Amino acid sequence: MSTERLTKSSTERLETVLGLSFNNQGLLRQALVHGSFLNEQGGSSIDSYERMEFLGDAVLELVISTEIYHRMAQLPEGQLTKLRAGLVCRESLSLAAQHMDLGSFLLLGKGEEASGGRERDSILEAAFEAVVAAIYLDQGYEPARGFILKSLHDILEDACRQGYLPENPKSALQEHFQGQGKPAPRYQLVSAEGPDHNPVFTIEVLNGDEIIGSGQGGKKADAESAAALDALQKTALRQ
Repeated sequence: MSTERLTKSSTERLETVLGLSFNNQGLLRQALVHGSFLNEQGGSSIDSYERMEFLGDAVLELVISTEIYHRMAQLPEGQLTKLRAGLVCRESLSLAAQHMDLGSFLLLGKGEEASGGRERDSILEAAFEAVVAAIYLDQGYEPARGFILKSLHDILEDACRQGYLPENPKSALQEHFQGQGKPAPRYQLVSAEGPDHNPVFTIEVLNGDEIIGSGQGGKKADAESAAALDALQKTALRQ
């Protein structure tokens, strides 16, 4: 089944978000098609974003590897590898996708939609990688690089400033507050959606009554880590 008519408005809206005008809108349309949509509507898995996800992951690794290689000249290979893994990971990519509301553009099957697929970290990560591939195939390397560096700007700047990404964002955030003589941040559950076997939790982290970060995950602990990472990024920007 062709998805061109069904996704045309979505791709045009996404082009506005990206600030890009595609020569071949079909590439961007394909980047929005989840396999569950094709399973229900009919079509080949080749028409989903899965192949583009594969390419986008490679482009991401090249861009981030090159960036930290030049910016972190003092780090040896092992630490560069660890830093890249923290930047090109589900947590950071799904957070970048959330910030651009990528989930709202996706074509999902009814079952995936009902189970909270638009907020699922694994889907957002894959869709972000597919969009990277669409930009790369249509616009070339430099526009793809620009999109990646813009999308991951906050976390990249924080990582390069500190020379690492925290393995435990919650502990890092608590240490930050303790260093300033402040009480530990607290976490509150905003929502829990989806079926029991595949839930999506949304958590906010607060400094007193101020919301300083938010995150989502399939487990409460993962959502809290994502919220802490979001708060750390925003804190770094204010410094």
